[in-house]
Amino acid sequence: MRLHTPPVLDPDFCPAELWNRSYEARVDRDRGRIPIAIAVTRPDGSAQRCDTRILPHRGDAIDLNTRHVERLVKTMLWTRGGSTVVIGGHNDLARIIAERYAPDGVRSFDGEVVARRAFLDEMEVVACDIDEVPPSRVAAISLGGHLDGCRIGFDLGGSDRKCAALIEGRVVHSEEVGWNPYFESDPRYHFDGIMDSLRRAAAHLPRVDAIGGSAAGVYVDNEPRVGSLFRGISGADFDAEIRPIFKRLQSAWNHVPFEVVNDGEVTALAASMVLGAKAPLGIAMGTSLASGFADGDGHITDSLNELAFVPVDYHDDAPADEWSGDRGCGAQYFSQQAVARLAPAAGIELADDMAPADRLIEVQRLMRAGDERADRIYRTIGVYLGASIPWFARWYPFESLLILGRVMSGAGGEIILDQASLVLDEEFPELADRIRVVTPDETFKRHGQAIAAASLPRIEP
Repeated sequence: MRLHTPPVLDPDFCPAELWNRSYEARVDRDRGRIPIAIAVTRPDGSAQRCDTRILPHRGDAIDLNTRHVERLVKTMLWTRGGSTVVIGGHNDLARIIAERYAPDGVRSFDGEVVARRAFLDEMEVVACDIDEVPPSRVAAISLGGHLDGCRIGFDLGGSDRKCAALIEGRVVHSEEVGWNPYFESDPRYHFDGIMDSLRRAAAHLPRVDAIGGSAAGVYVDNEPRVGSLFRGISGADFDAEIRPIFKRLQSAWNHVPFEVVNDGEVTALAASMVLGAKAPLGIAMGTSLASGFADGDGHITDSLNELAFVPVDYHDDAPADEWSGDRGCGAQYFSQQAVARLAPAAGIELADDMAPADRLIEVQRLMRAGDERADRIYRTIGVYLGASIPWFARWYPFESLLILGRVMSGAGGEIILDQASLVLDEEFPELADRIRVVTPDETFKRHGQAIAAASLPRIEP
């Protein structure tokens, strides 16, 4: 369950894909193996189903089975999203999962955020016969690829707001403005900041025909349902001021077509638009980890695609996520948080009060100076990436992997890609030739999401 060449700064890293392959090999050898099925469903009836097999549920296999199923459930909740977990074929495991995702269980965060906040429903775990588990059904959303007229596109990150103005697909203005929204308790800060960027972009256009935007979090019907950018907002202010924030902005801009989606979805759209690639998985390594997937027709789907909370490391002492408290989740491996976490292990001392963005800037400065310590950080992240690509491939039928975000800027980004390719070649050769790992140029890395976001709305004739 370990890589042949483990990450230099994290030798105990246990990739999710390798752990599951080892577990599945043991199941294959056991004639008493038990088939089960898991589905995550939404109030509208759509679902994602996963069929698997487990060991006879006794002895040390109880812990292994529980880990296997619980990590699958967690992954399905954050990749697909839903409020009901259906487990067919094993009532005992269904009971264990129900206890863990109960309001007082160890996975209560996941149930609260995905079921109650994202889908406005109660979390439920249902046991049934295996043939009663519903099949997968995922809808595609026809958004993006529209570049006609005068448009504004924005991307809201944790450390800056990126914004671009386009005329008939040609960029006439692109900039980023620093801000610090994470712990702001006044929702007016967010409204005013976004409005400021829109006005600055509009100053470069003869008119505004459409506005598209992206940000980290879960967005349904142009409403933020969950978002780290708004974590400082009280529950009452979130419901009253943040959920309708983009509809209020649309009203302020004369009700022009206005679309906002998860920033990972825009990354996937950028891959489809720029690379002409079918079924791209986009990953943005910024303040956190954003991700999105576009199907073979270049459309984004209605899946949640929050890889920031998906387990990628099964080691018992993997780093804990600051928000959910769970261990081994994507944000700690593919973001500014990962750089800041690895810096002390590399021997780089950074002030405790430095923001993650400033820590990344310092590590990038050391990288430009040829500092071997910074090099080790990027090599470690590259191993993380190469080892996690096969795990992501279990959940997304992607052909290309587009990687964006500030972590990928400069020479460090090249090291990450090179190291990831080496891991794929050595550990997962069956995928190395099938998956194309690419990244655009520096300008697109920093502003590509805002440009792709501008293409989201369709302007009606």
